[in-house]
Amino acid sequence: MATAIVTGSSRGIGAAIALRLAKDGFDIALNDISEKMFENNDIIENITAQGVMCEKFIADVSDHAQCEQFVKDVKAKFGTIDVLVNNAGITRDGLLARMSEESFDTVIAVNQKSVFNMTKFAGSVMMKQKSGRIINLSSVAGLYGNAGQFNYSASKAAIIGMTKTVAKELGSRGITCNAVAPGFIKTPMTDKLTDAQKENILRLIAMRRYGSVEEIAGVVSFLASKDASYVTGQVIEISGGLSM
Repeated sequence: MATAIVTGSSRGIGAAIALRLAKDGFDIALNDISEKMFENNDIIENITAQGVMCEKFIADVSDHAQCEQFVKDVKAKFGTIDVLVNNAGITRDGLLARMSEESFDTVIAVNQKSVFNMTKFAGSVMMKQKSGRIINLSSVAGLYGNAGQFNYSASKAAIIGMTKTVAKELGSRGITCNAVAPGFIKTPMTDKLTDAQKENILRLIAMRRYGSVEEIAGVVSFLASKDASYVTGQVIEISGGLSM
């Protein structure tokens, strides 16, 4: 049985990706920064209901040493690591002139350094296997920038460069590396927007609606599948036509 790691997967886009990969037949290694993230949460039950194995691993993926141990624990539990989805991410929004150094450093550590940490250690396992899929969660903010998100945009733009570099470095070992760049996705965060804010956002989207977490998961599912065996170094925007 093949195994997929999904970081930041207790809820939201990460949980949707983990569930979709479980439906595809992958054993799932869930991850988040604390046990509290999994409280009042049925993601493990939903995944095991698909007939696959599932275990949660508590680790701060911005921490290099914790990632090393995390990957070792997954390898010991499941035997292989076939898919890595670098999904963990946070926001600390604010205009550049008012942004604190802490807000910048924290977002870069969680969003960007985590990709370095997890790709280094899981990629090492994949190189020995001579196969693997690495899928990184970028954002339209990394493609086009976004006012009030200097730190977030920087981290997501960096992920695109990292994705293309890993694709070049590991392609000869049978490993693909791609990124997806979601646009405005319906989450509890977007539910908090005012009607006026929602209207202004929807006006920018060709399809005039938000995306769903399941639509992000569907593209990740493709990139993790055999059908994407010759796709690498790509960034797939999932935004309903935001950039047009």
